[in-house]
Amino acid sequence: MVTVTQDEEVRRDPRRWWALGALVASMLVLGFDMTILNVALPTMARDLGASTGQQQWMADAYVVVFASLMLPAGLLGDRFGRRRMLITGLTVFLAGSLVGALVDDVTPVILARAVMGVGGALVMPLAMAVLPSLFGPDERTKAVGAVSAASALGLPLGPITGGWLLDHFWWGSVFLINVPMAAIGITACVFLLPETRDPASPKVDAVSTALTAAGLGILIYAIIEAPDRGWGDPLILGLFAASAVLIALLVVRERRSARPMLDLSLLAQRGFLLNTLAATLVMFVLSGLMFVLPQYLQAVLGHDAFATGVRMLPMMGGLLVAARGAAPVVARFGARAVISSGLVVLAFAALLGSRTSVHDGYGFTALWLSIAGVGFGFAVVPAMDAALGALPRDRAGSGSGLLMTVRQVGSAIGIALLGSLLASAYSGRLDTSALPHAAARAASDSVVGAHVVAERLGDRVLAVSANAAYIHGMGSVLLVSGIAALLAAVLLPNPKAAGTLAEENPGMVSARENARQ
Repeated sequence: MVTVTQDEEVRRDPRRWWALGALVASMLVLGFDMTILNVALPTMARDLGASTGQQQWMADAYVVVFASLMLPAGLLGDRFGRRRMLITGLTVFLAGSLVGALVDDVTPVILARAVMGVGGALVMPLAMAVLPSLFGPDERTKAVGAVSAASALGLPLGPITGGWLLDHFWWGSVFLINVPMAAIGITACVFLLPETRDPASPKVDAVSTALTAAGLGILIYAIIEAPDRGWGDPLILGLFAASAVLIALLVVRERRSARPMLDLSLLAQRGFLLNTLAATLVMFVLSGLMFVLPQYLQAVLGHDAFATGVRMLPMMGGLLVAARGAAPVVARFGARAVISSGLVVLAFAALLGSRTSVHDGYGFTALWLSIAGVGFGFAVVPAMDAALGALPRDRAGSGSGLLMTVRQVGSAIGIALLGSLLASAYSGRLDTSALPHAAARAASDSVVGAHVVAERLGDRVLAVSANAAYIHGMGSVLLVSGIAALLAAVLLPNPKAAGTLAEENPGMVSARENARQ
């Protein structure tokens, strides 16, 4: 094993492009897993009898663990070797995927997703961190772009790939596809990557890591369980209080630390704070929509899994096109104008989507999904650029880490909160008065469950009621999403505070590309 320290030696190593290919494959897998499960949830709900809350946990277990461990995982790589930790992360991710493919109950699936989150937390920051050891400055931008593009490409490919697999195999195939990809990444890391480390990096704070994971996990649990138990239930209120205490302890500990893992002092920079909030709210809305859409397309409109993945492309396509075209528009009109416009477009799309009725076909859905994708693209990337651009150059690394962590937290809370809103609105509108208790319970758990009950009983009225109730719940989710987007637009700082990254800090390109993950 060779530790590479000279850029000239790195550039002469022809293996670097093969190593980049392995990193691209690894990031593509992580991109898959941000979206591939969403299209599988209706099928898994039917085959496993999963309620809406359990579906939320299957989606959120990965994101919660990912967000909680991303920063300490990066520090582990700095101190003990990025190559070693990257291999460890891919191995853990492979193991979680294999378990997820072989189990046949909801709880093991949730645990498998959590294990995959541990692996993903190691892979995401370290895949970017090893690039300087592989490429010189003249090639590094191209390498960073390739890794960033792989992660972005995984988002639209996830639903399509998942849909195709579900049409041809069982639901466990959406986990099994990760195994060969992760194995290729492990093999390439073993034989192609040099080892690098930074012993001067801050030590991993086990207490802060535990406070982050426990505080966020308890908060998500309370939000998911609240529709079933009631928002005023003593247990739910106690969980919210416990989460607030744990997060407050985390803030106090990090503020007193000489070398904090989460540099919360960065939030004193108004431009960074408000643009981070804008990017987080966008991810909040995106994650919520990716949770509610597949069930609408499959259960209500009656499409199969592959057709559902294809029908989600207008949003993902609009997002990617707008995100890639945002830079010249920002250069022409400024970051604040572009971000605000993107948020307003997103709000308009969400409000338009909230008008969906049981009689509307896919054409209307495709219209507002396309508009939403454009709004997402023009809002999220410039917002992250502007957030980092508001920081001094020497805070780019810690700012990028904090931004990625907060963004993942926004995704987790989006799935939990908007999913809970959907569950409350759906169960409150569904008519189960003519059903036996067990059948009524199954129908109230999810729209997929209602259709299964309706098919078994030959109850056409229940299926119609379930469709109407789900669309009512989806409309509520979209309405709240539109309000959140407008709120983010109002909160944006003035142009000077939110200046573009290229204008204010040209040396932070690597951090910006890192944050785009």
